[in-house]
Amino acid sequence: MNGGCTDGVAHIAGTIDEEMQPTRCVYSVRRQQNMPLHDRIIPYLERAGLYHLVRLNAHWFWLDEPLTSTCTSRGPDRWEWFKDLFGELPPPDKRKLYTVHLTWFHERFRVLPADASEETVRIYARAYIMMLQSTQLFMDKSANRVHLRWLPFMARLYDMGSYSWGIAALAWLYRCMCRVANRNVTNLAGPLQLLQSWIFWRFSTLRPQCFDAFSFPLASRTMDYSVSSGIGSTNTSIIVWEPYGSLDILAVIHSKILIEEHIRLWRAVTSLIYFAVIKWHQVDRVFPQLGSVQHMPEPALNIEYLHSKDDMDGDRWFSTYYRTWHQHWDERVCSVLSVQRVADPSPSAEYLDWWHRVAHRILSPGIAFADPRPTQVLDDAILRGSSQAPTRVPISDIPDNRRVEQR
Repeated sequence: MNGGCTDGVAHIAGTIDEEMQPTRCVYSVRRQQNMPLHDRIIPYLERAGLYHLVRLNAHWFWLDEPLTSTCTSRGPDRWEWFKDLFGELPPPDKRKLYTVHLTWFHERFRVLPADASEETVRIYARAYIMMLQSTQLFMDKSANRVHLRWLPFMARLYDMGSYSWGIAALAWLYRCMCRVANRNVTNLAGPLQLLQSWIFWRFSTLRPQCFDAFSFPLASRTMDYSVSSGIGSTNTSIIVWEPYGSLDILAVIHSKILIEEHIRLWRAVTSLIYFAVIKWHQVDRVFPQLGSVQHMPEPALNIEYLHSKDDMDGDRWFSTYYRTWHQHWDERVCSVLSVQRVADPSPSAEYLDWWHRVAHRILSPGIAFADPRPTQVLDDAILRGSSQAPTRVPISDIPDNRRVEQR
């Protein structure tokens, strides 16, 4: 995460004793559960690269709230564009500024006519994707509206698979988690299904019981989980650095995930972009997730001034207004870190020594409590390899179908 994201605000950690069981999650994702998925829409979802996300809706993925809680152009023509893409306009009482109420999409596009033409199927596919984006990947705190920012993507339905939706979703999740750290923010938004799945995979002591079914997408492993089913022992927090590396998992995940183009992206120190939301992919600070020894970290990039920007920040053309950050993304292949895999990817002795000196290891008001944990570095850490920062290796990129768009 970026440094300084809570400067000047009251952090939620300061009131953690006041909220022993916080319920701060937005629940609009349930609305998508009641939207039928018609067979003729599936090819469009597959082409958009979103079908695996849809499959999570086969069963309701219940959120454990205490667990998960710790751009379009200016002018009136966008509604004309909406009418061109969906065949009609929502009634005035279903519109607000540049958003449409989710209930209109749900009621209007719930049942696909049996004799629907292919153009009608495309309209229904656009509606389904608009709801999917707004309720699962990019859910905001409104919880009940779809923004017209998605219209340019709906107009290029066949090109949607060329966009990096995962990067945008990660940027939005980071922003939501940064915002909810402010004690004045009441709800956590973002792709909460994927966040909770990540928690279960990384922290074995927090997993629900009977967590042993493997399928793809990997989040479907927890489809039958409900808050009432309980979780495992929470006496210790054991971090699983590489939960996706076992043969059982590699046997079920989609083959495209492991292509070199995607693997390089995991190791790139670059910008994560979601409209006006800009975050920094500081992957060099979590090297054990890549199977390597954690080196001494470089100073965190301070982009505090960008934290006041959100995904509806005016009518600017973001790729121009945030040109520098888009350039970082375009040149991401120049910032791919070299990784030397080791048997034990735990932190090195140098890193642990640094961490003991600078980290806030417990949450406490001032000097009210002493840290009960030892400050010495364990002997076995000395054997974990060098703490030298890895070099960034420029490599040739695979074309990502970037093109000049014309209105």
